[in-house]
Amino acid sequence: MSLHRLMVRAATGIGLFAVTAALCAVAPAAAPPRTPVLDAEFADPDIVRAGGVYHAYATNGAGKHLQHATSRDLTHWTLDDRDVLPRLGGWALEDMGKVWAPEVFARDGGFTMYYTARDAARDKQCVGVAVAASPDGPFRPVGDGPLVCPAEQGGAIDPAMYTEGGRRYLLWKSDGNCCGMDTWIHLQPVNADGTRTTGDAVRLIKQVEPEPGDGKLVEAPTLVRRQGRYVLFYSAGPYSNDAYRTGYATAEHLTGPYTHAAQPLMTTDSFSRTVLGPGGQDVVTGPDGRDRIVFHGWSGTRRVMYLAELGFTDGRPVVRGSKVRYEAESATVHDAVVREAPEASGRRVVGRIDHPDSWVEFTVLAASPGPHTLTVLFSNGSADGAGHALAVNGRDAGSVGYPYTGWGEWRTVETTVQLRAGRNTVRLTKGAHYTEIDAVDITW
Repeated sequence: MSLHRLMVRAATGIGLFAVTAALCAVAPAAAPPRTPVLDAEFADPDIVRAGGVYHAYATNGAGKHLQHATSRDLTHWTLDDRDVLPRLGGWALEDMGKVWAPEVFARDGGFTMYYTARDAARDKQCVGVAVAASPDGPFRPVGDGPLVCPAEQGGAIDPAMYTEGGRRYLLWKSDGNCCGMDTWIHLQPVNADGTRTTGDAVRLIKQVEPEPGDGKLVEAPTLVRRQGRYVLFYSAGPYSNDAYRTGYATAEHLTGPYTHAAQPLMTTDSFSRTVLGPGGQDVVTGPDGRDRIVFHGWSGTRRVMYLAELGFTDGRPVVRGSKVRYEAESATVHDAVVREAPEASGRRVVGRIDHPDSWVEFTVLAASPGPHTLTVLFSNGSADGAGHALAVNGRDAGSVGYPYTGWGEWRTVETTVQLRAGRNTVRLTKGAHYTEIDAVDITW
């Protein structure tokens, strides 16, 4: 979109979720994730880099317990025709459809894999461990039983590794949604090669309803530390459709307390439906040394693998191509009124922007200097040709025009704004006729 082009699009709903934070300056802009980097069934991807090669592992598919693919640039992938985990642990039922969400990490002398399978004795999903000399496998199960299997909590799934200060920790999800219980993300210390636990598990977060909309579960944990803050990514909602989404929580200390972000990080709507049901995420360092987020989304009946740039400001993440929402009622409002509007995003809007000194000013954070898409969610019950004057960082940036919608009918209009890296102000000031503002979205 050119700098001066405006594109109006009708919106049948207002659930355009995004995070309420953004990130530090990163590499030059790349395309948002409109197409998968691996267009094959490849759910719950996990990536490890070894010897200049990226190795991706995924949930069962193509007749394999677990899948494996390789790449040198995170963009072009080659699928392995072998089963990277040809045999399950003796404790597990030979039920290929129950083998999920692998995690692989490098350690002295080789590689360790965690996987989820059905425990025969407990009839629950549990976490097992396997080892290999090479990231190509084959991985061989170790231990007489599952590594983690809290049957009283519904079992355990979705293992992930976190390392800090020379100590290793295993994250896992209690599978309580199988049995009408809460789901918790746990953190548990393990030994150097990850084949046994060395202490008790600590609960970090559970699902939160109705906001940020986790539904009945949280799962698929990924933990990183950025800019002095711990960021715990997770997936939520029903994995089987496009309501699946990725959220996050942050903490100052490893074991918490963790605070859920107000809105999800990635949803079908935040990607404007170019990605459906984004979840099962992992964070990986790209060839340029910068963060990427890898995740799956639905393509017909398959969950295919996507990749996007990821960045942080004050330890809060944003993903390229996923809208970041700023509610008008949380902005700085001058000579205007915040009113209740149950049908609107956030259920409040700013109206009566009626006077020459009436304005709404948003503080937004940008990933990098340059063009960003500004989307304004508005209602115009006055007349065609309504508009607001637009200023960015105190400088005239033209105007935003709104077609007539009728009051209480919320639509969106988009324009391009030039932002600097870090904090920016975006101000909408009284222009022609009258328009209410619900929210703005910034897309990196």
